[in-house]
Amino acid sequence: MVQSIKPAPLIKWAGGKGQLIFQIGPFLPGRTIKLYLEPFVGGGAMFFHLQPPKAVLIDNNPELINFYTVVRDSLESLLVKLAGHENSKEYYYRIRALEPEAMDPVDRASRFLYLNKTSYNGLYRVNKKGRYNVPFGRYKNPRIIDRERLILANGLLQNSVLVFGDFSSVLDFSEPGAFVYLDPPYQPLSRTSNFTSYTSEAFSEQDQYRLAKVFKELDERQCFVMLSNSDTPLVREIYSAYNQTVLFARRAINCQATGRGPVSELLIRNYG
Repeated sequence: MVQSIKPAPLIKWAGGKGQLIFQIGPFLPGRTIKLYLEPFVGGGAMFFHLQPPKAVLIDNNPELINFYTVVRDSLESLLVKLAGHENSKEYYYRIRALEPEAMDPVDRASRFLYLNKTSYNGLYRVNKKGRYNVPFGRYKNPRIIDRERLILANGLLQNSVLVFGDFSSVLDFSEPGAFVYLDPPYQPLSRTSNFTSYTSEAFSEQDQYRLAKVFKELDERQCFVMLSNSDTPLVREIYSAYNQTVLFARRAINCQATGRGPVSELLIRNYG
């Protein structure tokens, strides 16, 4: 029986790599990937594309890691909860107002996916208190339940370790020959273009330098390391010792249509 669809991201995520996968493809390691490590998993486009036999997926967004954990471990219960949602403004704001920390994991994951599918532009954004603050999207018929893709993701996640934590925890799982993909919040192109509100903590310039140290450590541990980031002087400088390739991406999530055109970014590798 031919599979009708392939595993694909379950959520829309700012900075997601779905549109760039085929540009990145030629630069992937030319060998079988036995262990895949991704410390900024987000929408997981690279993970779903590679379908690795073993993976460690890390993120510092607790809602995201809880969601993937529930998809892996409690999918049937999640599908039941998702079926109870409705697409209305009043219902949306009632669900948005709930405190996820007070919910059980399945209800929390259901809320997360519902908000992702029905919020404005599919944007995930929180305020400084960590509260989700995106307005209602007014979609006529959002696809809240994609049962087939959820089932495929459930199968793929069975061999994955899911970790809520800082990106540096990738070092705890590294081993020679592992492929590590780093897709951090990008270095801003300007002071007014910064978008790092996936969590209540912004990703600072200091974090960019800290990430460069993790990249270097992974390189020294004989991992195959790839990183995506903005094409800025800072990024070019701190990764000057590594291979840099310019790619062009269209910014899909931006409050202004003029900010959604092709923008150059860097693909950085410690291998040829």
